[in-house]
Amino acid sequence: MKSEEERTAQIRRIKQEVEQALLKLPGVTGVDIGEKMVGDEPTGELAIRVYVAEKKPPDAIPTGEQIPVKIQDVPTDVIQRKYELQSGAMAPAAGPDGDTH
Repeated sequence: MKSEEERTAQIRRIKQEVEQALLKLPGVTGVDIGEKMVGDEPTGELAIRVYVAEKKPPDAIPTGEQIPVKIQDVPTDVIQRKYELQSGAMAPAAGPDGDTH
């Protein structure tokens, strides 16, 4: 049985392998790793979380565009979330002496 550290490293590798393909799917806005949620309840299981602009029922998504329930034995979690770019310039962070250089 794998340790939690080994399992996390394995999930990171798998996520890196599939991230670009997932991001090319229509509506996908992001990919990360985190605890899988069912409803509002945490499952205690790490998953590849796929963020979408709008969650749709599986029968409304063409077969080639569906996010699999598992990727290489790692569960997925589809989360609806929209990201908005913030406008405005950001000032550089000041150093410990107040200098911005």
